[in-house]
Amino acid sequence: MKKEILIVKNMTREDQGLLEELLKDRGIGYTVVDLDQGQKFPPVENYGAVVVLGGPDSANDESEKMKSELVRISEVLSAKIPYLGICLGLQALVKASGGKVVKSPVKEVGFIGPDGSNFKVELTEDGKQDPLFEGLDHTFNVFQLHGETVELTDSMALLGTGKFCRNQVVRVGSNAYGIQCHFELTPEMFEIWINEDSDLLELGKEQLRAGFAAIQEEYTSVGRKLLANFLRIAGF
Repeated sequence: MKKEILIVKNMTREDQGLLEELLKDRGIGYTVVDLDQGQKFPPVENYGAVVVLGGPDSANDESEKMKSELVRISEVLSAKIPYLGICLGLQALVKASGGKVVKSPVKEVGFIGPDGSNFKVELTEDGKQDPLFEGLDHTFNVFQLHGETVELTDSMALLGTGKFCRNQVVRVGSNAYGIQCHFELTPEMFEIWINEDSDLLELGKEQLRAGFAAIQEEYTSVGRKLLANFLRIAGF
């Protein structure tokens, strides 16, 4: 019997989105735990892959929740279980692997950067060769929602960069990936976020809806392809 995928939520509204759609389409089993609701990050050895989603915490927090999360991610790495971290999930991956989490030079929120153009991620030479991005273009429009960033160790591979916050996509070892930006949003998730998140509320719902509408087809296609590539890397 094929192992399930473990999906770890750091905040209830930061959902699995496009990933869940893919898993249901393909009949892949998965378990979701919500740390925001007091559920525990379970032992990882019985899972075929681990996905850690975003949230408002910092990987530098001294809370029991975060300390336990970093221990579990370290166990994932030691066991060489395929890993995908999004936003906080990236930062926790880097922290657990010996890198640093620091204040971002620019607090990136929404679709549009300080220069008035879309936030983009551009693949590095390593990224262009990595199976996570197979079949995809080398530059993508993305959605951002973070105030911290990461500093990498020499053993980590930088796969994608941004104009304002450089370290956007990282690989640790052969099969542990972290993505600072969000590729997983569905329209339903997006509506919840823009009605509840304080940083997004400052931008205004209509501006955000227009930004999403402008790139939605491309965004969804890229997100589904990237997530499908990760599932293939993980053996699903």
